[in-house]
Amino acid sequence: MPDKRDRTPPLLRVFGLLEHVARADGPGTLQDLAASAGLPKPTVYRMLAMLESAGLVTREPDGRRIAAGPRLLRFALDVQLSATVRAPRRAILQRLAHEVGETVNLTMLEGSEVVYLDRVETEWPLRMTLQPGSHVPLHCTASGKLLLALLPAAQRRRIVAELALPRYTDNTITDRKVLTAELAAIRRNRWATDNEEYLAGLVCVGVPVGAPGGRSVACVAVHAPVARMTLDRALAHVPALTRAADALASTFGVGTH
Repeated sequence: MPDKRDRTPPLLRVFGLLEHVARADGPGTLQDLAASAGLPKPTVYRMLAMLESAGLVTREPDGRRIAAGPRLLRFALDVQLSATVRAPRRAILQRLAHEVGETVNLTMLEGSEVVYLDRVETEWPLRMTLQPGSHVPLHCTASGKLLLALLPAAQRRRIVAELALPRYTDNTITDRKVLTAELAAIRRNRWATDNEEYLAGLVCVGVPVGAPGGRSVACVAVHAPVARMTLDRALAHVPALTRAADALASTFGVGTH
């Protein structure tokens, strides 16, 4: 008698395999994906060939490991940027911006960069404007360092080894050992700072959105010119940021802190 898996429509089986690719901590082998999906290797091989031709998965340079492809990444980002998904998050960000009196933003990891999902601007005339969908570097932003620090160790080490680490200001970290040490501190603290590292005169503090001991899916942060907010004052907003992160977690379908 066929089991439930055999009665699953082929389209849903392919979608299920994509879910395993998306949830993986890093690129996986054919054997890894077959085991996690509970499917025969020949079946997974055929599915991956079809998905790769469509740009939904891609192979690492070694040819053995499979990761999410550009089309799948774009699809995921389009969902996160859609008006339906953004509406409840924007309400939370608006309350946070009103509480702290400065610009707040919500970001997530996309490859080796940070992508802005949403932001609520301060009414102050001196500010930096980045639209949803904009990208910023990992190594010199609060969001980037936080999301990088909370990745699984193997994935984090691989990304750190591959980052170019360009200098943007005098405070930008351009040494991998220094960056690695800061990431360790961020994992302990569960918050990260940008002390004029990306833009001179701008400071930022961010906290993770996600479940304790689980995947951090995003970062919520506040930033402002140092003329209005010192780094110490920014750090005083961590409790407010954490409350907002708890509320935002449910919009990603994950638990709170």
